[in-house]
Amino acid sequence: MDFLIVTGATAGLCVLAMLVTAYAARRAGRISVVDVTWGLALAAVAVLCAALFPSWRAGLLAVLVSLWGLRLSWHIHRRGAGRPEDPRYTELLGSGRGGPLVRVWIPQGGAIWLVSLPLQVSAVAGPGVPYVVVAGVLMWAFGVFFEAVGDAQLAAYKRDPDRGPVMDRGLWRYTRHPNYFGDACVWWGVFTVAASAWPGVLTILSPLAMTYFLVFATGARLLEETMTKRPGYPEYAARTSMFIPLPPRRS
Repeated sequence: MDFLIVTGATAGLCVLAMLVTAYAARRAGRISVVDVTWGLALAAVAVLCAALFPSWRAGLLAVLVSLWGLRLSWHIHRRGAGRPEDPRYTELLGSGRGGPLVRVWIPQGGAIWLVSLPLQVSAVAGPGVPYVVVAGVLMWAFGVFFEAVGDAQLAAYKRDPDRGPVMDRGLWRYTRHPNYFGDACVWWGVFTVAASAWPGVLTILSPLAMTYFLVFATGARLLEETMTKRPGYPEYAARTSMFIPLPPRRS
């Protein structure tokens, strides 16, 4: 019964988040404002779960997800302010039937609910194994570090008037998408914290789905379709791992 309360409340929150986002997107004239909602909505879900059924683990997850979500949303908002529509969404909306409701708002709201399953289960789960919680927090910290450093390095590259055609320094030398890789690590860490208590381990679909979104859906693969048109990017892609950081391949 408790789990049904949590799932119902979080589903309602996801619907509300998408309604607000659709309104904001219409005002801004950009569907890409949904990227700002992503981190904020997941943070709100984590806080809601901890508020409905308070526990030390739910509180910990609320803190972890809020720190990650607020940083990510602020970064995306600052990066996209005053810019036109993200080419990924132009491509997405022009690639098949259905408007923003079918191709963006419903899938994004469902994805937020699905990814937040570890938060929902943790709110009603029993005591867990502390060592597993520590492992999850360390993985979360590594992911936040990797993502934040990658974002900072890319921002510095864009400010450099003498920059080359492609960002291939720092973490970007080892993976073409360090921010997406860090994001995935964050959610594998959140899952690990949830998996410290039964039945948290059953929510493994959440980090798997998040990784799929980051690599194949609205993340790396979709961005690559645009980036490969830039001079120098095919050569960069040939020597650099797309997702998991690896030593550069020799030409």
